Amino acid sequence: KFWQQDQPLWGCVDCREIYSQRDSLTPPRLLPRSWSAAPGAGAFAEKVSGSGESGSFKLGQLPPPEVMKAELDKYVIGQDEVKRTLSVAMYNHYKRLRIGTESSEPSSDTDAEAAPNASASAASASAAAPASMSAEPAARSGSELMDISRAASEPLEMDKSNIMLVGPTGSGKTLLARTLAKLVEVPFAIADATTLTQAGYVGEDVESVLHKLYLAANQNVEATQVGIIYLDEIDKLARRADAITMTRDVSGEGVQQALLKMLEGTVVNVPERGGRKNPRAESIAIDTTNILFICGGAFSGLQRVVAQRMRTATIGFDANVSKNAEIDAMAAKDGEGTLPVKVEDLISYGFLPEFVGRFPVYTQLRALSEQQMVHVLSRPHNALLKQYAALFAADGVELAVTADAVAAVARRARESQTGARGLRSILEEVLLAAMYDLPSWASRGVRRVVVTESVVTEGKPPLLEPPPSETPAKAADETDPAEDSEVRQAIG
Repeated sequence: KFWQQDQPLWGCVDCREIYSQRDSLTPPRLLPRSWSAAPGAGAFAEKVSGSGESGSFKLGQLPPPEVMKAELDKYVIGQDEVKRTLSVAMYNHYKRLRIGTESSEPSSDTDAEAAPNASASAASASAAAPASMSAEPAARSGSELMDISRAASEPLEMDKSNIMLVGPTGSGKTLLARTLAKLVEVPFAIADATTLTQAGYVGEDVESVLHKLYLAANQNVEATQVGIIYLDEIDKLARRADAITMTRDVSGEGVQQALLKMLEGTVVNVPERGGRKNPRAESIAIDTTNILFICGGAFSGLQRVVAQRMRTATIGFDANVSKNAEIDAMAAKDGEGTLPVKVEDLISYGFLPEFVGRFPVYTQLRALSEQQMVHVLSRPHNALLKQYAALFAADGVELAVTADAVAAVARRARESQTGARGLRSILEEVLLAAMYDLPSWASRGVRRVVVTESVVTEGKPPLLEPPPSETPAKAADETDPAEDSEVRQAIG
């Protein structure tokens, strides 16, 4: 901020330019980090430009949870309980932000006039209250309604509810996060927990997660502070062993400890250009109080921890051998995720109690059934069969798949216990030979390729309609080699 003859001139330390009016500047991004008002300006304490169009962040309208779940159903098959949990979490996150915004707005003149009357009425009411109100409340019956109302002047702070998704690989955790990023109007960033390390060690600091959200918000600090972060592969942060020789777990328990205050809500100094923290580099102060964190992971081996908790005595008169055998059989199918997970199971898995306690909402995803995998192949937007059909259509050939072939692909993916991720590898294996000969088939008159069950199970070639001709059809722009040689001789 520079002054000249009582006329303010706005200056930027980044580009060393001076402007007569702050609102006339239209930078490619938001305001530089060093916009500030001179002493006595008073009204220029805002974080963003005065126009409010490019810098300020305003919440849009969010559809109700049932509408958001219907949008998720278009991309993700199954997992109805998880979809309801995420839809309600998004809706409550918006409402929480709106309540905080409305409570922070300055009151009007009418509110200022009504304040003395309200305080006077409150004082008279407190004076007229019976003496029994100050004493301890009497015993209440179980059916009596509790008084949870609050006074108009009573401050209210809405705490956030972070979410943890627990489910086997290929069940749709990352796809749910990517779909939510398209639906919500707040900044949404997806980060990977496997690259995080404790401060001072090789890897990324935990502040890099906030920097990704800062970039997703177009470098708007105000929008960043109300965004959503999905932290994938959170199970890789679990403490694996309690070995005596292990002095410090820099990529596991150390990262959990570094994330504690960030998950709860604090002001974090994030390097403006990302990377490692440098005392000489410029940093941005980001408040994580209103940032919603969603964590997800496969948690391989968690079912065995749950089974150990659910087992009963194996000897004696009260031993339930059949129930223990059933629990062990369910735990052996670790990719199914059938046993219910509790908080104590996550602690036994290797997470700190204070880390798990910062996720009030945790939901469990189930492994996809064979019928659900059939739907994954054909029904949702961006289905795999639709993608391969587009690849075949680029060469002018139609791809057709029978229902038995789709069921065979889903059966193989179910047996491999890789979830929906195994579907693409199986389709690549089945269609590899067809995609190799596809250009020659298209030139020889083939217009349709039909994949049957025998193609998937026995490796037989697909059906071609019509059968390819012996010689490829000559395109309109192609010429006979003999004619081409005669033309060259005439030119020579």
